[in-house]
Amino acid sequence: MPTMESESSIGSNAEELKSLANGAFKAHKYSQAIDLYSQAIELNNENAVYWANRSFAHTKLEEYGSAIHDATKAIEIDSKYSKGYYRRGAALLAMGKFKEALKDFQQVKRLCPNDPDAAKKLKECEKAVMKLKFEEAIAVPEAERRSIADSIDFHSIVARMTSSSILLTATGAVVVLAAALMAGKFMSVGAVLATMALAASIMVIVFPLAQVEPQYSGAKIEEDTVTLEFIKKMIEDFKNQKCLHKRYAFQIVLQTRELLRALPSLVNITIPDGNRFIVCGDVHGQFYDLLHIFELNGLPSEDNPYLFNGDFVDRGSFSLEVILTLFAFKCMCPSAMYLSRGNHESRSMNKIYGFEGEVRSKLNETFVELFAEVFCCLPLAHVLNEKVFVVHGGLFSVDGVKLSDIKAIDRFCEPPEEGLMCEVLWSDPQPNRGRGPSKRGVGLSFGPDVTKRFLLDNNLDLVVRSHEVKDEGYEIEHDGKLITVFSAPNYCDQMGNKGAFIRFEAPELKPNIVTFSAVSHPDVKPMAYAENFLRMFS
Repeated sequence: MPTMESESSIGSNAEELKSLANGAFKAHKYSQAIDLYSQAIELNNENAVYWANRSFAHTKLEEYGSAIHDATKAIEIDSKYSKGYYRRGAALLAMGKFKEALKDFQQVKRLCPNDPDAAKKLKECEKAVMKLKFEEAIAVPEAERRSIADSIDFHSIVARMTSSSILLTATGAVVVLAAALMAGKFMSVGAVLATMALAASIMVIVFPLAQVEPQYSGAKIEEDTVTLEFIKKMIEDFKNQKCLHKRYAFQIVLQTRELLRALPSLVNITIPDGNRFIVCGDVHGQFYDLLHIFELNGLPSEDNPYLFNGDFVDRGSFSLEVILTLFAFKCMCPSAMYLSRGNHESRSMNKIYGFEGEVRSKLNETFVELFAEVFCCLPLAHVLNEKVFVVHGGLFSVDGVKLSDIKAIDRFCEPPEEGLMCEVLWSDPQPNRGRGPSKRGVGLSFGPDVTKRFLLDNNLDLVVRSHEVKDEGYEIEHDGKLITVFSAPNYCDQMGNKGAFIRFEAPELKPNIVTFSAVSHPDVKPMAYAENFLRMFS
């Protein structure tokens, strides 16, 4: 039985660890902070502050499932500890679970009735929930939704969208407004204006007459062919923060859609002996770091092909420039550019983390819908020379998954919350054997034995995945059978990590990992186009 003196010593040591963890957190060393908070918790697991602080560190690493777990533990220890509810609410918001988050921020306000910051955060959360309810009210059922892409002729930039479903959507927005007003229901001025704006924007989509003006001096696609000269000019324009004309943006996105639609959900790539192949991880809208990769390794071409392994967009504020550049190379030479879907190539992520707002700001509402459609066409995985399995997230909740099962996935949809498609986009490796709950709250964690079994079952040598920021830009795990590669250095301008990419050369396909540091970019902060609540709570 510990004496009072030993209990005091344990408490003192735990506080020292907490102080060290706080210092690591302030230095943006979040993984180190989590380790130190964990050590403090091992010494004293009844201190709500330790759990809440570790929750915040998990949130910084986008480990929202773990963040919610730790915040809930803090609340269980002290039901009147406002930061526990605050941390859990912030993690729920980041996952898009607005209604659950609202309950936590209501509790924060009850506990801190005179705190102006608590009131401000609650109001922001209420706005997010109201917006969600509004979008649900006017949403067109999936079965009635017509393809935006099939309605656009980029040659004339006249969208032939006179179908009843589109017109009914616009009319429906007005009907929702009218019905609410007739029923005497309160709608804020913002909600009324949003309804009217939505109806107007949908009507505008019907006839976006946007001819190329004579004074336009930017990059132009001649004879409907995307050439290297066009891409170089477009990149130069983007570097100078100039926009590409909508006519050419339409062509790039629509042509990419046709190329992607023709591919299976799992793509087999053959690399001839003596040739090399480059695999890059998350870029997350860091356009100037993308250009640095091309400077280090050469532009994509048939002899210098790339695979970008998902999460091209969101968080970074140059996501549009990134996606148009990658898509343009795909149009120029399909065998020069391969693209995998990441968890951020989805409507729900794009709404929260910035891409939707950026596209709406730099182009228009039509492109928001168009990109959402094209992202549903992205393949889910690739196999290099029947040896290397490349996927954004990771492996599966069950054994015995074959490559043929992945190829058979119907991917032309928004990602589901469970099943094989969810798991390839969201799962993460863990050091322990077996499987465990996801630290993100979606997907799962899988151990080295799961990786080994999957490789044996499919006669493969290596798994390459992305999805997680790493201090060195990469990490080799699972007895060398799994590599994580992440290509967004100094992620969100604060993580201080390196970026990396992997060169494979046939026939051996031994991974040669190249690391690099971040380069400067124009003074536009990450998340500049993200939802306001996300910036407020981060």
